[in-house]
Amino acid sequence: MESGQQFRPEQISRTGERNAWMLAIAAWALSWVIVRAFDAPVLLLSAFAGFLTLAAAAISLSNWIDRKTVMILTPEGVAFRNGLRNVKMDWAQIQKVRVVSDRWGKRVHVLGTEAHFNFRMLSEIEFQEKLHEKMGFTNGEEILQAILKSSGLELAADDEQSNYYARP
Repeated sequence: MESGQQFRPEQISRTGERNAWMLAIAAWALSWVIVRAFDAPVLLLSAFAGFLTLAAAAISLSNWIDRKTVMILTPEGVAFRNGLRNVKMDWAQIQKVRVVSDRWGKRVHVLGTEAHFNFRMLSEIEFQEKLHEKMGFTNGEEILQAILKSSGLELAADDEQSNYYARP
């Protein structure tokens, strides 16, 4: 199932990751300087530095997952890999698809008999009325339509925030 149409999500800038690590390092350095200068630990600053380190690690993990993400559509089914998940489903195994709108765009949940995965359709994030970042799959709508058509799913429920597709 590995040869077929391959799709990868947009890669977001790593500036936020770099800034988070710089802040964490600066907080640890400041904590170390204060401990050396006053010979007393500063619990609040150390806790804040720990929080910044965890935040930086979470951002790094998220960026790593995005860089490893690939979706492959073949005549037999769909494969989705992102470094943490490795899902392969034949078209007949896909039972439901739910498309949910949130403030960052649309997220597609693909639910099979024994596995599931989700992906984000293309979202454009604006800051001060300028395009700041793109995230998700550029061909998200094309991917969604291919999954729905190939798996034989039809619209079962529709509301303002989500669409639900299932077998007729």
